[in-house]
This record gives sequence, C-alpha cells and structure tokens, in this order.
Amino acid sequence: MEQDDRSLRRGARTSPSDDAVDLSELASVSVEELIDAVETGDAAPRRRHRWVLPLRIAVSIGMLGVVWWRFPDVDWSEMFPQFDRPTVLWLVGAAALTFVTIVLAALRWDAVLRTLRLRERLRWLVDLCFAGQFVSNVLPTTIGGDVLRVSRLSRRNGDTETTFASVALERLTGWLVLPLLTLFGLAINPGLRRLGRATVLASVIAMLTLVALVAVLSVSMHPRLGGRFTSSDGWKRFIAAIHKGATELRHRPLAAAGILTTGIVYQVAQCLVALMIAAALGFSWLGLTALLAFYPAVLILQVLPVGIAGIGVREGAFVVFLVPLGVPAEKAVGLGLLLYVVGVVASLFGAPSFAIGGRHRTAPA
Repeated sequence: MEQDDRSLRRGARTSPSDDAVDLSELASVSVEELIDAVETGDAAPRRRHRWVLPLRIAVSIGMLGVVWWRFPDVDWSEMFPQFDRPTVLWLVGAAALTFVTIVLAALRWDAVLRTLRLRERLRWLVDLCFAGQFVSNVLPTTIGGDVLRVSRLSRRNGDTETTFASVALERLTGWLVLPLLTLFGLAINPGLRRLGRATVLASVIAMLTLVALVAVLSVSMHPRLGGRFTSSDGWKRFIAAIHKGATELRHRPLAAAGILTTGIVYQVAQCLVALMIAAALGFSWLGLTALLAFYPAVLILQVLPVGIAGIGVREGAFVVFLVPLGVPAEKAVGLGLLLYVVGVVASLFGAPSFAIGGRHRTAPA
C-alpha cells in the first residue's frame, strides 16, 4: 500500500511550478533528503538555513574582490571584448558549440542507460539535459539539474534506482576524463610544466580527483563493499543500483570505453568553447594544450559549493593558471565570466523543456 501511495504521488506531481519550487531548495539539503524526495515524488525539503544563499552570493563577490585587490593596477575596462564582427562570430560559435556539448552529454547518458539495459529516445534525453542545464545555471544549486533528470526520467520509465545509477555513473565517468586531460596537456606541452604554482596546483587537483574517482568506482564495483547493499531497502537501494551499474561497466569494457570516449569528446569540446571565447577576448595564441591542461582543473574547482554557479572560483582559478602564460588578469577574469554568460544563454533554451517536461506522467505498470 505504501508503495502504491508513493507511485500515485509520483504520478500526480506534474506541475512545472512544483519542480521550480522543489529545485530551488536543493542547495542546502542532505543527500539522503534529496534521494527521498526523488524516490517518493514529494516536495523537496525546505531550506533549513536561509542564510546559505546570501552567504554563497557574498563568497562569490568576495572572491572577485580578492582578484581585484591582488591586481590593483590592471585596466578592468578591458575585461570584456570590443564587439566587432570577428568578436561576435567567435561568441556565436562558442554558443553553438555549447549546444553541441549538451547533446554530447545526452549521448554519454544514453550510452550509460543502454549499458544498464534502459532504452530511451535520444531526443527525450537531449530535452532532459537542456532542462537540467537550465536548472543548474538559473537556480542556486549545483546538483538540481541532475535531480531533475532523475526525477523526470524515473517517472517515465518507473525505475528510479537504475535511473539514479545512470546519472551517477554518467557523472563519475565524465569526471574521470577531467584529470586525464590535465595530465595529458601537461605531458605534451613541456612549457606548461615550468609555470611554478600553476603547474603544481593543476597537477595536485588532477591527481587528487583521479585517486578519489578511482576509489569511488572501485568501492562501487567491489562485491563486499558496494555489493553489501544489494538486498537493502530505502535509500541504500540507490547505492546497490550504482554497484550493479558499475559492475555492468566492468563486464562490458567496450561499452565503458565508448562512454569514456564520448566523455573525452565532450570535455575537448568544452575546451574549444573556452578557446573561442579567448579568441573573442584577443588572446587566441593561448593554444588548445594550455586549456586542456588547466581548464579541467577550473571545472573541478568551480563545482565546490562555496559560491553561486562557480562565480569567483572560476575567475580566480583562471587568473592563477593563465597569468603565468602572459594572459592579463582582466582577460582571465573576462574569460571566466563570458564562459558563464555563454552557458546561461545556451541553457535558456532548456526553459521550454523544463516547463513542459513536468507534465509527463509516470509510465504505466
């Protein structure tokens, strides 16, 4: 009876405004509460600390202020480009390639779902990825887009645990690529290995991330660690689902290689977006290898929940990594801010998917 009630509640929650209310609260609730909200279809728990959002905004402003304080003599009027024809073309190209990266993310997710023996129409997955990008970039939460994808796809296929595992594994395999790209960029460009603090910081971030991800995936696949939750109830079922999915990837190496390849293409495309924006700002001479080495480290740092949408963290990291390469501090800050603006513009096209997608009902039993 309780399970039936849960299914009814899950199917009844169809209003786009309900999704907006739920997702706006995600930044300050625990993982267990998020899982329960997705599992039951109930509204997400209310924010316990109303000061969290103002604090994160203050942190973002403060970190930008630190950059301003450390470089008092730079001309901040040069932070944004002159909007001539070449600049506009570079920015339009960056926005178009950002659309492509969202489609690539959907392709990676589709590959994970197929490995877990869940098949969905690619167009539906693309719509969900656009809606998730809209949520992540517009609402004050770093994981709201992923929760939206789990919630809506599980209502469609009726398999919450496997859907949750697909998003978790898609994220883990995607993140696995980031430190590998940093190490690759440093390996193929000897000059990048002689930049002092920038080189050391990028290397440490890459190695710590790689070790952490390998540890998480190893635990997930281990029959005595991840497998001990196989017969569990409640939220532990989600850990069991991740274990099952990770085991499937281990037993299907070609599928796992395809997922990682798609992830590499996705992250390289992200670096090309940054390169286009750098060209718009007037320092296209930076080169792709420098971005392969340092941009993944920036992406890792900007997901830390210390600001809003990575603002401040991203710009400060670009200053640390790019100033030693001769990029003016104001241009490094401009690169970070323009990457955010281009991402927001691209994610706005997910607003219709976000609004309309909430009307889908649970798949019939």
